Amino acid sequence: MTEAMVTRRMLLSRWHQHTYAKFELKDADEVLETMTDNPHVFCIPSGSGGVGKEGVRNFYARQFLPGIPPDLELLPISEIFAEEHVVAEYVMKFTHTLRMDWMLPGVPPSGRKAKLLVVAIARFENGKVASKHVYWDAAALLFQLGLIDSVAVAAGVRSAAKLLKRAAQRPIEARPLTLFA
Repeated sequence: MTEAMVTRRMLLSRWHQHTYAKFELKDADEVLETMTDNPHVFCIPSGSGGVGKEGVRNFYARQFLPGIPPDLELLPISEIFAEEHVVAEYVMKFTHTLRMDWMLPGVPPSGRKAKLLVVAIARFENGKVASKHVYWDAAALLFQLGLIDSVAVAAGVRSAAKLLKRAAQRPIEARPLTLFA
């Protein structure tokens, strides 16, 4: 086995641990066990996140974990590995039944369903997550929740369904854990 393959397996394993700790265990301390001593997390569209161990712990414990809808599904589309990075692309599906200040600051629950594309870029140091930047189509999300009305945005809402269909036709080699059924 080549060194690149060993690195890829290690990154994939750590990424799965990190994702499992967030979405299955819902435990901020377990999430931090997968991260460096000075991590940062930044959710680009909402501006939420945290810097440093305590800032990241507060973000997960007070905002992110309590703001995960019970029916949330994270469906893998693709993963790209580099020497110290993992880029993971997902379709996220949920019903907006609770406050999600990490994603929708100040927006009360709408009760509406949403399906959107999410991309996470994780950088690793010494086998642990050092930083994570998360992107999603904020306009498509706001449209689905009835917060904006735009024909231009409506076209992008169908992108998640198109990618799911494409991914089913050509499965990725290293599919992450299925987090939710």
